Order: sequence, then C-alpha cells, then structure tokens
Amino acid sequence: MSRYPDYYYNQSAVIPVRGSGQELRILLITSRSGKRWVIPKGIIEPDLSPAESAAKEAMEEAGIAGEVRPEPIGRYQYDKWGGTCEARVFVMRVDEVREQWLESFRKRGWFTLEEALRRVQEDDLKKIMRRLPEFLSA
Repeated sequence: MSRYPDYYYNQSAVIPVRGSGQELRILLITSRSGKRWVIPKGIIEPDLSPAESAAKEAMEEAGIAGEVRPEPIGRYQYDKWGGTCEARVFVMRVDEVREQWLESFRKRGWFTLEEALRRVQEDDLKKIMRRLPEFLSA
C-alpha cells in the first residue's frame, strides 16, 4: 500500500532541447542525490494539464522556460515510493535559462543526443530520446 495519493504516480516530464539537426542539444539535470543525470519530471498537479505540469517542473528543477509541444513524445515507467510511476514525456524548446532557480543545487548541462543517451540510465527514456530528431522535424 502506497503512502502517497494515487495521482502522485501520474507524472509528466520534459526533454528540454535547443537547436536542431547536428546542432541539437538536450538539457539534463542531476537527480536530487546528484548521482544520476535525469530530465525534469514530477507529479501532474491537479489544477494543471500534463504539459503545464512538465513546464512547471522544468522551471523548478532546471531553471528553464520555453514552448512545450502539446502532444507527448512518449511515456515510460519507473519505480518510486513503493509503486510504479508513469511519466508522460513532453518536449520543450528552451528560450530562457535562469541563473537562479528553486532547485539550483542540481547541476545542469547541455549535451548532444549521443552524450545524453550515454548519461541517462532508464532504457525506456533512452528509447523515447532516440525518437527526438524525427519528432522535432514533424
């Protein structure tokens, strides 16, 4: 039995990008522990859409803002809080990077797609990220 409300297990995430083609860069942030590279994600706030929640997490966790594509690029599951979370993944074209932000204890870095794929641990997220060039050109 989970100690969190069911809606906590419905999450949204954002893959922050800039550039395109060979110039495509993906922003990754470190996890709370600082041990893993991840993308901004969190619970879908009851008063926000999944895309709006993803944008809110991006600002809180990475200090970035931009345009979030309304349709998700995919979904993946991961274990947390004694249950399985499902994250809907959106793509954000970043147009603002703040110097100070809520969770500035996290490191952040811009990486090529290949570099990002080497750093991210979740296989299902890697599969989603591999679809980025096609998704962005649609």
